[in-house]
Amino acid sequence: MASDDAPAVPIPEDVASLWKSLDPAVRAALIESESAHAASSASSSKAPAKEGAQGRRALGSTGPRMDDATSKFIGGTSFVKREANPGWIKVRTEAYDAVKGRRDAELEGKVPVDVEVTLPDGKTLTEDKEGKKFQSWRTSPFDVACAISRGLADNSSVARVTYASYVSDYDPAEDGMDAVDTLADSMAELEVADGDEEKDAEGGGKLAPVLWDMTRPLVGPVSKIEFLKFEDDGDARTVFWHSSAHVLGEALERLYGSRLTIGPPLAGGFYYDSYMGDASSDGAFNEDDYKPVEAEVTKIVKKKQKFERLVVTKEEALELFAGNPFKEQIISTKVPDGTRTTVYRCGDLVDLCRGPHVPHTGRIKAFAATRHSATSWLGDTDNDSLQRMYGISFPDKKMLKVWKENQEKAKERDHRRIAQKQNLVWFHELSAGSAFWLPHGARIYNKLISFIKEHYWKRGYDEIITPNVYNLDLWHQSGHAMHYKDAMFCFDVEGKEWAMKPMNCPGHCLVFAGKIRSYRDLPLRFADFGVLHRNELSGALSGLTRVRRFQQDDAHIFCREDQIESEVIGALDFMKSVYTTFGMTYKLELSTRPEKALGDKELWDRAEAALARAMDTFAGKGGWRENPGDGAFYGPKIDIKVMDAMERVHQCATVQLDFQLPIRFDLQYNTGSREKGNEFARPVMVHRAMLGSVERMFAVLCEHYGGKWPFWLSPRQCMLIPVHKDWNDYCQEVRDKLHNEGFYADVDLSKATFQKKVRSAQVDQYNFQLVVGGEEVKNGTVNIRTRENKVEGEKKVDDLIAFFKELQAEHK
Repeated sequence: MASDDAPAVPIPEDVASLWKSLDPAVRAALIESESAHAASSASSSKAPAKEGAQGRRALGSTGPRMDDATSKFIGGTSFVKREANPGWIKVRTEAYDAVKGRRDAELEGKVPVDVEVTLPDGKTLTEDKEGKKFQSWRTSPFDVACAISRGLADNSSVARVTYASYVSDYDPAEDGMDAVDTLADSMAELEVADGDEEKDAEGGGKLAPVLWDMTRPLVGPVSKIEFLKFEDDGDARTVFWHSSAHVLGEALERLYGSRLTIGPPLAGGFYYDSYMGDASSDGAFNEDDYKPVEAEVTKIVKKKQKFERLVVTKEEALELFAGNPFKEQIISTKVPDGTRTTVYRCGDLVDLCRGPHVPHTGRIKAFAATRHSATSWLGDTDNDSLQRMYGISFPDKKMLKVWKENQEKAKERDHRRIAQKQNLVWFHELSAGSAFWLPHGARIYNKLISFIKEHYWKRGYDEIITPNVYNLDLWHQSGHAMHYKDAMFCFDVEGKEWAMKPMNCPGHCLVFAGKIRSYRDLPLRFADFGVLHRNELSGALSGLTRVRRFQQDDAHIFCREDQIESEVIGALDFMKSVYTTFGMTYKLELSTRPEKALGDKELWDRAEAALARAMDTFAGKGGWRENPGDGAFYGPKIDIKVMDAMERVHQCATVQLDFQLPIRFDLQYNTGSREKGNEFARPVMVHRAMLGSVERMFAVLCEHYGGKWPFWLSPRQCMLIPVHKDWNDYCQEVRDKLHNEGFYADVDLSKATFQKKVRSAQVDQYNFQLVVGGEEVKNGTVNIRTRENKVEGEKKVDDLIAFFKELQAEHK
């Protein structure tokens, strides 16, 4: 099961049993009631947002749309034409200054108290280099970093702070910390991942780590502080690009009077959406806007404008953003009455934002506008049309240069381009999101599956085959129906609702529950390459990286609690073998108990300790990092970040523990104990995948190799090239012999010149060209050239076959 295959909200153990015992008619009524509730909820707000976010899902009624057309345009005359430095910027700045005066007066009433700050190595600091005590409401992470070294302070984008406690006069609600993350909420409606989510509590009264502005005063003793740099930490890059989005927004306001909407960070960069009027205005972006925007950003950066956080009431926020109907809508609908939220200011820009941000705009040393597009407010095509501008930025100009070089390489290596050029995969609009695997593409696809199956045989996995369609009762029991149904293909079967499976785990639970299991049977390792279907939004479909039909190297391990460590080590060793074969490196992260974790805390603690021991054994202490509070609600997990040839990060493999599905399906095994109450125990379920989606891994490998497939994976392993037509029959005989040995061999019998035949074979990425002339026919040999045009010389055909077998066996 891939990393996003999380079961939905679990139910108590007794309810799982109760569900099974209910009369079918009662179950049907309950399902109908839940479905009606879900449909009602979806129609109120969620469904339009999800549909508009990236297009439409495939529906039973797909065809001409017949929605009730009610205008939801709110932009109006807030933007009429492009205007540099519009007057409303000054009005907003004056309103900001007034609010800031009120917050400054509140701050004066706070009483500073001495605080201790603990570093990751356990060392405690209480004062700076001049002996000045660290105090709440006064000392910032930047000050603490300076006490270590000024270089550390200047190079850190943000701090990750874990408070031991808060000082008595600190109230998170008063400080805007309890407010809804308006950016993340809007992004959720757009189905954009937010890498900057904060977790306010970890459970058990312990405060979870939180990202904190370097210049924002601390509000209590700190049990751990980390200083995050762009080069080393994903959170630091997210914050850096979020700040860069604000700078882009400031430039757009200054140059064109854009009405900003949302501007999130992405996995590699950022964008800002802005309202630039309707089709009759001159607001639409074009490539000629890139250089003016970049020049304006350069001015902003040179000024080293400070990022300033300000807490505002709902009424103050509405006053600040009066005239911007999009910000007004966010505030009105997302910020509850009587609460506070936050804004950030840099220069002339004031933006609704939870933060955090880098200390000042001068940290952004390199910036480029990369592309633009049209979109819609909240992704709903019935709403106002917006203009989106994307950007990228770095703390060093050399990084931008390298990024641009990699972008050019990425274009050349794009799997969609290579797959088309090499005739591997094809798509058709009549089955959008489902690939047609052409003969040469199917060779690679099947070889990947065979590669994993070889490992299964050696590592004690049992392959099973499970149904593609199930009664929706299964997905109600597993919990997926409640929160995943809109991403499932559902249909009617004799008056009952059925669905195509989007994941294998519930079916595997049925297999486990199909007979009485003994502790001696465990671990059970069920592997399944079953075809999966997910009803992805049409606009989210992207080559082979986001599809509707796919297969996974999906496996679920059912084990005893005392077997967790050994099974995880086995899974990690499996992963290492796979990615070493691919020539890719990886990093490991242990994601631990989140705020909304379900299940007994002691069980979580034991499971996390087992995972940590397994990772220490596998990678050595210090060979992995902890990602606190980022586990799935149903169990801790190991995130495996894989780096390709261009040093891009992919998350394909996963190892996750699951305590909840065994409860939902009432899974048990006989412990062998005769002690009353201990005769049966609940197994732990381990979800694991090495490739993840075979389709997505195909795309990753296609770009990793740049279309130059290694021999063992190659769909075109050798091309026989006769120097003259007199040797055609010999070439055909050699080709047949190679084919019978299981190799992909072809013969070029065309009338092209010899040089053109060699060049064509190299362009088509045949690993070897086997040249045949009179001497080779006489000697029973072939003359070998590589696709890099290196001449290897003559080799007997039988020796060639042995050589090919060696390459195949060693996965070279």
